[in-house]
This record gives sequence, C-alpha cells and structure tokens, in this order.
Amino acid sequence: MLLTRIKGPRDLDRLSQEELTQLAAEIRSFLVDAVSKTGGHLGPNLGVVELTIALHRVFESPKDKVLFDTGHQAYVHKLLTGRQDFAGLRTKNGLSGYPSRAESEHDVIENSHASTVLGWADGLAKANEVLGREDHHVAAVIGDGALTGGMAWEALNNIAAAKDRPLVIVVNDNERSYGPTIGGLANHLATLRTTDGYERFLARGKELLERTPVVGKPLFETLHGAKKGLKDFIAPQGMFEDLGLKYIGPIDGHDLEALESALQRAKRFSGPVIVHCLTQKGRGYTPALEHEADRFHAVGVIHPDTGLPVKTAAASWTSVFADEMVKIGHEREDIVGITAAMLHPVGLNKFAEAFPDRIYDVGIAEQHGATSAAGLATGGVHPVFAVYATFLNRAFDQVLMDVALHKCGVTFVLDRAGVTGDDGASHNGMWDMSILQVVPGLRLAAPRDAEQLRAQLREAVEVKDAPTVVRFSKGVVGPAVPAVGRIGGMDLLRTPAPEVTRPDVLLVSVGALAPMCLEIADLLDKQGISTTVVDPRWVKPVDEALAPLADRHRVVVTVEDNGRTGGVGAAVSQALRDAGVDVPLRDFGIPQRFLDHALRKEIMAEIGLTAPDIARQVTGLVAKLDGRYDSEPAATVD
Repeated sequence: MLLTRIKGPRDLDRLSQEELTQLAAEIRSFLVDAVSKTGGHLGPNLGVVELTIALHRVFESPKDKVLFDTGHQAYVHKLLTGRQDFAGLRTKNGLSGYPSRAESEHDVIENSHASTVLGWADGLAKANEVLGREDHHVAAVIGDGALTGGMAWEALNNIAAAKDRPLVIVVNDNERSYGPTIGGLANHLATLRTTDGYERFLARGKELLERTPVVGKPLFETLHGAKKGLKDFIAPQGMFEDLGLKYIGPIDGHDLEALESALQRAKRFSGPVIVHCLTQKGRGYTPALEHEADRFHAVGVIHPDTGLPVKTAAASWTSVFADEMVKIGHEREDIVGITAAMLHPVGLNKFAEAFPDRIYDVGIAEQHGATSAAGLATGGVHPVFAVYATFLNRAFDQVLMDVALHKCGVTFVLDRAGVTGDDGASHNGMWDMSILQVVPGLRLAAPRDAEQLRAQLREAVEVKDAPTVVRFSKGVVGPAVPAVGRIGGMDLLRTPAPEVTRPDVLLVSVGALAPMCLEIADLLDKQGISTTVVDPRWVKPVDEALAPLADRHRVVVTVEDNGRTGGVGAAVSQALRDAGVDVPLRDFGIPQRFLDHALRKEIMAEIGLTAPDIARQVTGLVAKLDGRYDSEPAATVD
C-alpha cells in the first residue's frame, strides 16, 4: 500500500499522478474501515482527500502553516503527517478528532469552533511579515458552512486591507455544514459553482484574437483589462474581488492536477488569494452520499458495507426535546425554532418538517441567532434557539445585552451540556451554568429526566419577560427519577427517616446527575450519615426555600455537571451567605481546566465526579464535624 509509505508530507513529492490517484483511493478505504469501528467525522474527510494531498504537496508544513476550519476535516491531514493509527480515534490516549498540538508539529490550531481560522491566518501572516519570513506561507482551509459565520467576514475585512501580504484562503465548498449550507453567501457560492463560462470564454477569445493579424493581440489585452466587468456579467465572483481578494476558481476539488496548479499560483501571488474548491461530502462511499440529512457528517460505530449503526440507539435527550417541541408547536402558533446550521443535531428537524414556515437556520452565526431571537420576541413570537452548550459561549454578549437587557422572552435549549467526552476540550459543555449566572433576570433549568425536560421546556416557553435556558446532557436519557415531595419549587428526591431531627447532609442534585446523587445518599447511609436529596429544577435563580432547608442540615453538598468556578455551587453558597445561613458547603463539579478526549465515564472518574469519590469526601467532612479525627484520612466507602 502506498499509504503505509507516507510518513510525512514530503513523501508525497516522489509520487506520480497515477500513484497519487491510487493513494486517494487507499485513504478513502482506510477512513471508511477505521471510522466505522470508532465513530467520528467521516463524510467531511471523504470529501477533502485530494484537496489535502494537494495542500501538502504545494506547501511545506510545518514551516508553512496549513490550517483547517473546522478541524473535524483534518483526518486526511493526520494520515499524511505520520498518524495512521486510528484504532483509538477520539478515545483516551488515542488520536483526537481534531488537530492537536500535543500530537504533531503539523497541527497549529485545534479549531473545532467554526469560523475562526481566518482570524488565526491573518495573525500568522502578519507575524511572518513582521519577522521578515518571506519564505513562510499560510494556507487556511475554511468550509462554506464555516464561512457563514460573522468572525470569518470580520477577518476577511482585515485580510483584504493588506494587498501585499501573502495569504491563501481555500474555500472547501461542498454546499454543506452539517446539512445544506443556508443563506445569501451559500446562494452566491452556488452561482459561482454553476457559472463556469468566464474562463472558457476568455480562453477561447484569446485563441481566436491572437490568430487575428495586427489588431488581435491589442484587442485581447483590452478585453482582458475589462475582466472585472466581464466577470460580473459571466461569473459573479466580484464579491470577493471587490474586497480586494484575488479569486481563483471554481476548481474541481477532486482533480489533483487542477488543485495543485491553482494552489501553486495562489502561493506565488504576493497578496491574499481565495481558491474556491468544489468538493463532495462523503465522496466515494455510497451510504454517505445517499444519506441526505448530513452525508455522514458524524457517525457512531457502523457496518462499513451498509453504513447502518451496529447498535440500535435508545431514546436520547435530543429526541425527547424534538418530540416535545412538535407538540408545543401544535398548541401554540407563536412558537418558532432557531438553529445555527445544526438542524438535525439539536433535534429541530422534526419541528421544521411540521412547521416549515416557523424555523430559521441562521448558519454558523450564534451571535446573530441570539439577537435575531430578541427581535422575534419583541415582534410578538416566542423563539426557541437550540444550540450545543459549548457554542452558546460565542453569543454571551448578545444573551446579556440584547436578550436579557431588553427582557425578551427567548428560550435557549442547550444540548450536549456537561462532560461530553470524545470530541475533547472544545465540546465539553462545562461553561454555561457559570457564564449565565451573571445574566440578570435569566432563568436556568436543568432537567433530571425526560419527564422533567418536557415539563421544564413548557415552563420555559411560558416566560415572556426574560430569557430562559433549558440544558441537558449528550446521549441516552436515563430512567425516570420520581420526586417524593416538594419544597418551594424544588423536588425532594430522598428524605431521611422521620425520627432524624437534623439530617447530616443536604445534597443538592443538579440535572441528569440525580441518579448518581441518590447513589451517593445510599453510600452515605451505609456509613450512618443521614441525607436529604433535593433537585432545585431551576438552578437560577436559587430557590428561596433552599436557605431555610439548608439551615436544618449540618452540611450542604452540591453536585453539578459544570465547571466549579461560578457554577451552581457558587450560587448556592452566595444565597446561603445572603440569607445568613452559616452551614459548611462543599461543591463538586468539573475542575476549570481543558479536559482531554475520552469516554464520559473515564473523564468523570478522572476528575472525581463519581458516587464513591464524592461519598468518600462527604464522609470525611461529616467525620471531621463529629470530631472523630483531626488529620487521619476519611473513612473508606465501599
């Protein structure tokens, strides 16, 4: 196999065009075989095989910087830079699903939050200029989906301002982000895709005119000088050239010779250049090409021959939300949905099918989505903006200053909240309950099971004068966790025996961690420690009934699937102080650090967010209050 002979990019230099074509076929076979065993981003990588080969033949990584936006399309890049062991892809101690500086000097940026690569490229190109590195180049690959993000256009505005600063921007245009790319830019690229007459016209004109005696050559030069007007008429790529960006394309993204020629021309140019490449997501794999929803953008473990999942998926948090949204939509005509290029991943596809005139895909533009939601709310409807928890970070200012300041009734539904695991540091939804704590008036719900998700979603969309947030985990929804009582707006999940006058521990359980918190209570009970378990349901604002309840316990413990700094534990602690309740509090959550990719259960064990770990520490705390030891280790919890 040719692939096994590729240890680094320069090994590509020795291959003929025929061998490069063979290598591309081998890479596609490798990807289907490897990713079907582990899961991962299959479709996007099948589409960039020839493009990545051409990039590494033209540019000299790592001296030249080759960047990808988003980084999930970098599997081929990994293969060509010496990383061909995909057995542990996206698992602990295995390859990351994104570029990783820890893995290779060829990886510059992790970049799994879209639309940032052009900002990086602008800075790297400026650094080359400042340091006089004329033999260094920057090539930034950005998908047409990522190009819908506002940050990409902010960067283009700056890049175009420097006419003599070399920078190659490769637009990987496959007409899709997850699903088909939406918006005005997508329409413009579609026009460029389907209008190839200009170059043919000019080439044919040159051939004819140069054969015309005397006047032919001057006339062609005049014609060529009028190129801008002709391009606007025949192929409207003028949008890019109006910005001051040289445009090359469209190029067949699966024609290696054409790609190399275009990239070589762009590399030699002394200013910013856009190379527009047309690729096919899922190329070479029939099940992906026939999957209309997202062309196998991301898959679990599948049968490589059929593309069908190996295991039947159980009901997920996302599917519960999806079904309830449709029910609410039938009941209320004022409910609309918003997605940022992730209609299927966040579960709004069913709502879109039922109410096609009440769904808005804003592209990869969470900031715009939040402000547009504020406008929708002000206009008299109630928008539900469904987004991954980690991506809401990008729209914080809009949530604060556009939605909350104006008291707009907007519901944000945060999917993949908490530790998500295999996509790594950038995708763990561990920031939302911290950053949203500072937003005045905002109300935040953390459902513990499917029944509560349905109920709290309905409660959220009833709020008309403030933003509401409903957050839930990735994956399968757990069993129902029934309440045994209610105090204020909080559900009691467990109470001590009636004869216990002052229980030892008030355990505040946040969201989907309720089953684990009940397990902690069982372990504490075996140590003779009485425990009340309460689910606040709405964790912001802190329920007024919590402080007096805490005052009737010796210790308060909070457990949340969120960063500890500024999270629910911190909010509860402040509420107790404000109420004058002087009870020891211990908060358990995610440490404020970037967590490497691994299975969720492995990460939870690594950070000590498991029932035995927490019970052990709480046992030690209660023992210390009892004066049973001063410095000895805490009692062991089996």
